[in-house]
Amino acid sequence: METKSNKKYQLTDKDFRQINIRSLFFNQWGWNYERMQGSGYLYIMLPQLRKMYGDKTKDLRDIMKMQNQFFNTSNFFNTIIQGIDLAIEEKEGTKSLETVAGIKSGLMGPFAAIGDSIFAALVPAIMGAIAANMAVQGNAIGAFLWMAVNFVIMWFRWVQLKFAYKQGVNLVTAMQGQLNALTNAATLLGVYVVGALAATMVNTKIIYVAHLGKMAVNFQDKIDMIMPKLVPALIVGGIYWLLGRKRMTSTRAIFIVIIVAVALSALGVLGKAM
Repeated sequence: METKSNKKYQLTDKDFRQINIRSLFFNQWGWNYERMQGSGYLYIMLPQLRKMYGDKTKDLRDIMKMQNQFFNTSNFFNTIIQGIDLAIEEKEGTKSLETVAGIKSGLMGPFAAIGDSIFAALVPAIMGAIAANMAVQGNAIGAFLWMAVNFVIMWFRWVQLKFAYKQGVNLVTAMQGQLNALTNAATLLGVYVVGALAATMVNTKIIYVAHLGKMAVNFQDKIDMIMPKLVPALIVGGIYWLLGRKRMTSTRAIFIVIIVAVALSALGVLGKAM
């Protein structure tokens, strides 16, 4: 086995394209509960690591062992970490092993929170609701809007690799004080969006009207006087409470909602708000 690595290799545009393609389609390959995305992370960069350290070398073996350790972050930001990683390894070689391991461990948590908050929750909730409403109204632009949003996200994932590679460690220093603020802002905005969606998308009201002699009592009108959209808020709160129970899964919660909704609708208690 060879022991000398090739540290003078410079990454090319072809290398970046290969990494991006693997990241888009194979990031979750080898996912497991022990190392999660560790195997996928290694697979994405393996061709470039072979060029940098030489094939079948001790240096390559050591770096592969480190890269295959536990790793888990947002699919929408993983190439930023890989870009910084490659920039350091290209310059320092095996001397960067501990530095790269530390950067991966330090960045995967904040980027997971930011990526999941923005791209896995916030953007789908807002743009999905807009596209779905347009589709329900018979407007075909809704489908194309949703596709366009996903293409923009894919483009963002594509360009961030080379940007992070060029910035290297400076990117970590520049973002250090901004990651927590961005995470908190995205979380807060997500809470507002969920509240708005609960009020606009959960179209449920109490249709039961009590007749006391000649007087009719419309419960929904009385509730609206106290707080408009209180019924949708209570429904969302009830589902949230259900999901917090032990042994409760999202599938079970869906079936419970369907059964309760059908029963109350049949009894004339709940109905669809027009």
